[in-house]
Amino acid sequence: MQKTIRAAAVQMVSSTDVAQNIAAMRRLVAEAAERGAEWVLLPEYWPLMGKNDTDKLAWAEEAGKGEIQTALSDTARHCGVVLFGGTIPLVSSEAGKVMNTLQIYLPDGTLAEHYHKMHLFGFSGLGERYAEADTISAGCEVPHFNIGGVGVAAGVCYDLRFPEFFRAQQPFEVLMLPAAFTYTTGQAHWELLLKARAVENQCYVVASAQGGKHESGRRTFGHSMIIDPWGEVLAERVEGEGVIVADLEAARLNSVRTRLPALQHRLLPPYENQ
Repeated sequence: MQKTIRAAAVQMVSSTDVAQNIAAMRRLVAEAAERGAEWVLLPEYWPLMGKNDTDKLAWAEEAGKGEIQTALSDTARHCGVVLFGGTIPLVSSEAGKVMNTLQIYLPDGTLAEHYHKMHLFGFSGLGERYAEADTISAGCEVPHFNIGGVGVAAGVCYDLRFPEFFRAQQPFEVLMLPAAFTYTTGQAHWELLLKARAVENQCYVVASAQGGKHESGRRTFGHSMIIDPWGEVLAERVEGEGVIVADLEAARLNSVRTRLPALQHRLLPPYENQ
């Protein structure tokens, strides 16, 4: 990593109204840009947190076209930022399901990269049940991104629990993670997992979350964070809508990797994409 990047994580409490969520997204990304952010990350499911899991099926777009994707492209161009577009529902080949997809837009509005969420969340207990596999098709390709000469790893929410998934993306300097952690699992593990991924990969972690009570009754954990390669939290938004900003400093990353060259000390070969 040869340069310092100012990054922003956007936290939302998305509603069942797609137009309302698009308006909020535009406003929050503009705020991040006004604060000097060059890279901006949106949370998972930002266009829609439906009352039912199946609500997103009606909003699934073909890749490269649609109201949601147009809004992302226009916002990246208008604000002049690299926009990591949280996740949006794209059409799947499986009936009754969507792809849960992160798209990356450059400052000119062009789509640079995409990643379909691979690990699908399932949880049952304490009066809650979640089964993403009921309405989402799992992606099958491990992402390998380079944005402006910077190696970028990407994951979505539940991917965070699988360290081998990020090892398979090495080498990288920054990990971008949109999420919508439940309050129950977030309270127990969110910060712990984010710090672990930062420390073991000696990278910056930018994590954008949903953070509040939604119309469906679901409560998401929030606590969007930007964490440095030593595991220090540089910025955090506990709950509610908002933007956090921090500098991803090349000197800090290079210092950590030079003083403790753990990535060079690895003995096992890198995981291969199966």
